[in-house]
Amino acid sequence: MAEKQLDDLFLDTLKDIYYAERQILKALPKMAKAATSPDLKAGFEQHLAETEAQVERLQQIFEILGKPARGKTCDAILGILEEGKEIMEEYKGTQALDAGLVSAAQAVEHYEIARYGTLATWAKQLGHTDALNLLLETLKEEEATDQKLSQLAKVSANIKAAA
Repeated sequence: MAEKQLDDLFLDTLKDIYYAERQILKALPKMAKAATSPDLKAGFEQHLAETEAQVERLQQIFEILGKPARGKTCDAILGILEEGKEIMEEYKGTQALDAGLVSAAQAVEHYEIARYGTLATWAKQLGHTDALNLLLETLKEEEATDQKLSQLAKVSANIKAAA
């Protein structure tokens, strides 16, 4: 068996985030439905549209690499999403629900930021310029979503939860 190289790791991680994004596409409508704040609902709906575009970018990267767009089960995102589901169930109907949803969404965002940051670094190292540009576009969106969630938490969700 040939020794694995950075390009193998890059492809495996790409499969991982592709799987993760597709799971997130399933979770976001449920989170939007659960949210009580109109701003949080709208934020989840906006991020759903962004996530659809991010999946398309990942498909473009697979195409650039000449590989099929195939996901690889990502236990990390499954665990993070399960925690979000538990929050929706345990805090349904409470003042703390939206704060919990923001927290769960930020856990997802931080995972994505870590993955896209790593993939962008590796794409640069491997000379995958087209892939790098697509990854950086997604990374920028994920960071912006995280900032919006932080703002929502500070100005409304956390205050409502503490009342």
